[in-house]
Amino acid sequence: MFVIEFQRIQKNYHLVDNCIHDVLKGVDGLINQGEVVALCGPSGSGKSSLLNICSLLDNNYKGRVIIDGEAVTKTSEFAIDIRRKKIGLIYPSFSLVTAYTVFENIEFPLIINHVAEDKRRSRVLEMMANLGLEKYENYRPDQLSDEVRRRVVVARAFINRPVAVIADEPVADLNSCEALCLIDLITKLGKELRSAVLIATCNVELAASCDRIIHLQDGHVVEHVPLASIQRRKVAEALPWGI
Repeated sequence: MFVIEFQRIQKNYHLVDNCIHDVLKGVDGLINQGEVVALCGPSGSGKSSLLNICSLLDNNYKGRVIIDGEAVTKTSEFAIDIRRKKIGLIYPSFSLVTAYTVFENIEFPLIINHVAEDKRRSRVLEMMANLGLEKYENYRPDQLSDEVRRRVVVARAFINRPVAVIADEPVADLNSCEALCLIDLITKLGKELRSAVLIATCNVELAASCDRIIHLQDGHVVEHVPLASIQRRKVAEALPWGI
């Protein structure tokens, strides 16, 4: 079942000299339920632009986005409703609420989706246990290391059991051990919850852990690489730019 589908996506920016820069030039793609897909490409290839469109943060584009079988209209209210109910986000700019504890940050998506209090508590505690966050329940974000904060962001993204999770460079600036652990958590949760996961990354280990790689170059999808068909340890050689 296709959970994330984008069809003929075009995106451009008007530059200061009145020139138009085409970032995405008719991009198509499908992400299946329970599939973890890496979105790779050189800087300027359109990765972040495509993520923002698929996560319904940007409605200024041409083309069609379908989430869980539902074509998304570009009205802000409808997009916000779909994003709140069906999409989890792991974005560097989506910082945690500093006044909230770890528990409260993870719980917040359940509150805005009107989940009953007793169910909220049990789900948050279960998610915290799965991500090794139990001892941080009453900590605030500024009391945590960057790696622990990343785990809290991942927990918050998956807590609502979304049909889709979209992540932008989730392991950037982590050391290799921390990055591998976070990669494992994201892929494990995606499989367990049957979420379609789309990850923009320049990390070879993260890309190698995914089911498939979508390559973007100059605003076009140039290749889909199913990793089951190649040796994962050679994934870097399979990528046109070695990401």
